[in-house]
Amino acid sequence: MKIDLTGKRAVVSGSTAGIGLAIATGLAQAGAEVVVNGRTEERVRNAIAHIRETAPDAILSGVASDVGTVEGVAKLAAEAAEADILVNSVGAALFKSFDDLTDEDWLFMYQLNVMSGVRLTKHYLPGMMQRRWGRIVFISSESALNPPKEMIDYGMTKAAQLAVSRGIAELAAKSGVTVNSVLPGPTRSEGFGNVLEGIAQQTGQTIEAVEQGFLEQNRPTSLLGRFSTTEEIANMVVYVCSQQASATSGTALRVDGGVVRSIV
Repeated sequence: MKIDLTGKRAVVSGSTAGIGLAIATGLAQAGAEVVVNGRTEERVRNAIAHIRETAPDAILSGVASDVGTVEGVAKLAAEAAEADILVNSVGAALFKSFDDLTDEDWLFMYQLNVMSGVRLTKHYLPGMMQRRWGRIVFISSESALNPPKEMIDYGMTKAAQLAVSRGIAELAAKSGVTVNSVLPGPTRSEGFGNVLEGIAQQTGQTIEAVEQGFLEQNRPTSLLGRFSTTEEIANMVVYVCSQQASATSGTALRVDGGVVRSIV
């Protein structure tokens, strides 16, 4: 199977690091024009330089904006007015106990993890439906199906993404626009990796030992037995954005290493 996204324009929120950067890189390698998004000009420039290392001929641009805010979404939408592909990959986790989470923390997580995708989809969906082709992908998590006690706020936002994604897929039915969610499992991304590296330094363990300890304690059902790479998650997203995935819509696609013990 050869995925060719030449002539398609992709907007990837939160694409200066981690899973988002891997997705932007994969889409660029498949020939798509990619709009990179991050909170600062420096991070956007660095991400574009990284993508060019493996996709030197890619058409790339960047918009520095915080899409966890109304103003940030408006800036991205103004500077990248149209898109054939939208990947809502921006997200964060606070790693706070339930008792320590403030009202502000809950609202911050909801604005960034959920409302960013709602607002961006609201902007780009009408054009996709008018052109009779489009791909919208929400990067959710296996935590949407297995809400973790150590990140209840995160699990809540990821479950909300599934509801939003399915509802929009229903709205876009028979239009040529597909809407799906992708659910990664434990992944060695920048944000989670920083947390694990901090634990490794504090305990004198290797990062590999910390990862194994996390899996054994928090995700013992993992069939993979290791963390996924960001590229492994991106591979699924690139496929979902392709013409070959035209019959896949309204679904939640797990790339969780078998963490979720379910056959459907």
